[in-house]
Amino acid sequence: MRTLLLMLAMAVATPALAKLPPPTPEEQAAAEAKKAKAAEDAKRAAELLAKAQDRAAENYRRNLQAKGGANAPASAAQASGN
Repeated sequence: MRTLLLMLAMAVATPALAKLPPPTPEEQAAAEAKKAKAAEDAKRAAELLAKAQDRAAENYRRNLQAKGGANAPASAAQASGN
């Protein structure tokens, strides 16, 4: 019984060790294009996130000043002296 289970486990595990053939030049080019597009999309998403965060911070400052908050933080431009 143990021998049968061992042989069955080896038969199932052996195909998992097989190597895939190397990618063709077309597949490599497609993978590079996909990678470049993903990097571009990530950069665009980061830019949009930064803009949204800037808008949220500006909205917070504006509302705090409108309420007459004594502890209203100075904007980055005012803090740096620009």
